[in-house]
Amino acid sequence: MDSSTTSIVSALGAGSGVDMARLAADLSAARFAMQVQQLEARSEQMETRISAAAALKGQLSQLASALGDRIRTGDLAPRATISNPSVASASVTPGARPAGSFSLEVSQLAKGQVLASRAYPAAGSTVGEGLLTITFGTQSGTGFAADIARSPVEIAVTADDTLQTLAAKIGASGNGLVAYVAVTGTGAQLVVKGPEGAANGFTLTGSGASASGVDGSGNPVAPTAGNIDYLDWTPVTDAGRQTQVSRNAAFALDGVEMTSASNTVANLPGGLKLVLAGTNVGAPATISFAGKDAEIRSLMEDFAAALNDVTAQLRETADPQGGELGADPGARALKRMLRGLTGQIVMPGAAAGAPATLADLGLSFTRDGIFRVDGERLSRTLAEQPEAAAAMFTTGIYGLYATMDKLARDAGSFANPGSLGGSISRYEKRNAAIEDKLADIADKQAALREQMTRQFTAADRRVASSQSTLTFLRSQIDAWNSARD
Repeated sequence: MDSSTTSIVSALGAGSGVDMARLAADLSAARFAMQVQQLEARSEQMETRISAAAALKGQLSQLASALGDRIRTGDLAPRATISNPSVASASVTPGARPAGSFSLEVSQLAKGQVLASRAYPAAGSTVGEGLLTITFGTQSGTGFAADIARSPVEIAVTADDTLQTLAAKIGASGNGLVAYVAVTGTGAQLVVKGPEGAANGFTLTGSGASASGVDGSGNPVAPTAGNIDYLDWTPVTDAGRQTQVSRNAAFALDGVEMTSASNTVANLPGGLKLVLAGTNVGAPATISFAGKDAEIRSLMEDFAAALNDVTAQLRETADPQGGELGADPGARALKRMLRGLTGQIVMPGAAAGAPATLADLGLSFTRDGIFRVDGERLSRTLAEQPEAAAAMFTTGIYGLYATMDKLARDAGSFANPGSLGGSISRYEKRNAAIEDKLADIADKQAALREQMTRQFTAADRRVASSQSTLTFLRSQIDAWNSARD
């Protein structure tokens, strides 16, 4: 017996020579070995099922996500080209299918107001303590109409604030304002720029502790650098310090006059989106469109291939003869959903004769359980119903993506006991119950080991006592025999 053992028997001195602690541990383990083996096998089975179901669920989610990403990038939208790229760039929103062409004539670009303050000695000059209020509105000549629906921007200015720190505060205030300090031959000036659009004009008003105020006669005192109101500006008091007036973009699409507060113009006919970059009065540019039929065919082929990857994995894991999910209700439900996918109505509001199912896009499901794309049927749909077909390739509530996204979410729903998600929840609960049983057996095994150790230790003491008595008797007999001799 090892001298370092913590066995009770070793502490008392072994009488029988048997490691009673080891014997108790082995016997208690043997008592529960069959139960532990069975439970661990069941736990491994649950883990395998959870892993298989989670893998299928993940495949579906990744397929839906990848499909959505591909549609959102606009790769399937018709390609817009413009005859004069210096005037604008053009694109088409996903799902739109504009026909024909447009003429574009830009007479004015949208601009944001740019204002330069009066000069200060240096960029580090203090501007005076107080409150700088920036009021938004629309300028018309020397007039200014404040936008009462917009809250003014109020910036607290400390006695230590300089042109540089004030520029940072203005930039951090939001509302699309940008500010910086420009050092010129006349000194340092605070430059403030507003966002594009006529309604984004602004005035500056300084007030508070460092304001210039009035003299003893009540007449206004002209502010100087260091007075917060030295930054004041309105169109009436402007002395050439406004370098750009805010204004809207003005353009004509097919001769129809339009305006926009931004040079980025959306919600145009046919899903057209423009980013205006220059003017071309008297020389209209032409916007034309090229279809993306090849890209749509490529997407459908990739979609069918991805579905086949899912069905192949499902066929293997849900095989009744040895598959991890051979009798799983969630796997069976997924099989049904995939079989019915091609004939499912994905555009419930489609007009009579318009494509409404994935089969109308050429997707089919063969008797062998393989998804295929009928290129001729897809081409016919794209040629005969271009707008209706394009509507199926959006991220809206209907169409290809919405259908696949719903299938993935339904299959992965943990609340539905008949789905893969429901199966995962069920197997996880069973596995947790098995773990509880194993923990209970471990407690019982420990209690039995402790009980056996006590019993075996007591028996070992008795053996040791008997051996001591026998040794004494032998010594007495040996002594008597020696005395006779």
